[in-house]
Amino acid sequence: MERPKTMKDMQTDVDKYISQFKEGYFSPLAMLARMTEELGELSREVNHHYGEKPKKSTEEEKAIEDELGDMLFVLICFANSLNIDLEEAHDRVMEKFSTRDKDRWTRIEE
Repeated sequence: MERPKTMKDMQTDVDKYISQFKEGYFSPLAMLARMTEELGELSREVNHHYGEKPKKSTEEEKAIEDELGDMLFVLICFANSLNIDLEEAHDRVMEKFSTRDKDRWTRIEE
């Protein structure tokens, strides 16, 4: 059985893909615009599935999973373009949540 991909694996996969092209990564501002665009597409799908706005009969069906995948790809591109290790960023934010915010919400009783 193949081991699950780590975030480092995903960052490497994306970097190998982007490295094939002369253009390389977009600028940080362009990357932010792309992320905003993808977030809008995700928002639209979530609204269709869980909100009050049904799809038009002419609109194609897109999966929330696919839109999250698009968001993840752009996020990884953004991180790679700025030489940010997302595993390290994740560890820092989890440490913050487990210390600063440890008593912020009501815990489920064991």
